[in-house]
Amino acid sequence: MRRYGKNPDEDDVRVRPNPKGNRPRSSNRPKHEDAAEGMVLTVDRGRLTVLVGDREVTAVKARELGRKSAVVGDRVAVVGDLSGAKDTLARVVRVEERSSALRRTADDTDPFERVVVANADQLAVVTALADPEPRPRLIDRCLVAAYDAGLDPLLVLTKSDLASPEPLLETYGMLDLAYVVTRKEDLEAGEIDAIRDRLSGRVTAFVGHSGVGKTTLVNSLVERQRLTGVVNAVTGRGRHTTVSALALPLPDDAGWVIDTPGVRSFGLAHIDPSRVIHAFPDLEPGTAGCPRACSHDEPDCALDAWVAEGHAEPARLDSLRRLLSTRDRKEGD
Repeated sequence: MRRYGKNPDEDDVRVRPNPKGNRPRSSNRPKHEDAAEGMVLTVDRGRLTVLVGDREVTAVKARELGRKSAVVGDRVAVVGDLSGAKDTLARVVRVEERSSALRRTADDTDPFERVVVANADQLAVVTALADPEPRPRLIDRCLVAAYDAGLDPLLVLTKSDLASPEPLLETYGMLDLAYVVTRKEDLEAGEIDAIRDRLSGRVTAFVGHSGVGKTTLVNSLVERQRLTGVVNAVTGRGRHTTVSALALPLPDDAGWVIDTPGVRSFGLAHIDPSRVIHAFPDLEPGTAGCPRACSHDEPDCALDAWVAEGHAEPARLDSLRRLLSTRDRKEGD
């Protein structure tokens, strides 16, 4: 404020008192070197269940993580109350580097991708052979997402007591996919050694359309049971109760399975088509002669000559092109 008859100086500047003292704010964050290591089992409305040792601890994301989030399968650092007792809360202060990340978008026009599962090494694509009918386009999309994330795909066909698996297996024959065929009677009797062998020693994420028997299969594999849904006996209506992903250990420390909610669609807006070719080692060398940014489905694509010279089977190239074009087609086409 100017004083009349006097030129203003520094004494005329009003300074707001600092009730917290004059110590400058530090940008250094605590390193939490004594934090415990854990694995995220599930995430529900901002609360994370983290396995720390042999205890399941409820935790929230610490403020210093900012916008970075933790998902099922993440390895995290946790501080606070790690007793696992009721009404106690810990904090996730660090998310460790991921070995893999299965991603999806809401649809093919949505630029926002989200991580569904972290640190899995296998993706089990579960589909029923009948009731409901198989959806090959959805299977294709899940396969593309698996190849992009570096996960080994496993095709799990359920309800083989209602329909033969041969037509669907023939469709994917040239992809050299690992697969398992199950029957309802086998699951009820606990005869699941074939699929258990495929899961041993691995972290496997299960994806599939609602109603294909995915959670029923998971229940048969693990000691801990998940709800499979309640259907109204009068109207026949109901909904699948798997509403959030959940990591569950296989008996005898044989591996992990991650049950995910049933999906109606699997958006691939985040997928770089150039990465899908890595899943076709017999075709990938042939791309050396392709034009820049080749879609592998155009007149100048070098893969046609590569296959014509006998380096790979024509059906393999057809499979690649079908998967690459799945972004341009609706899942019901």
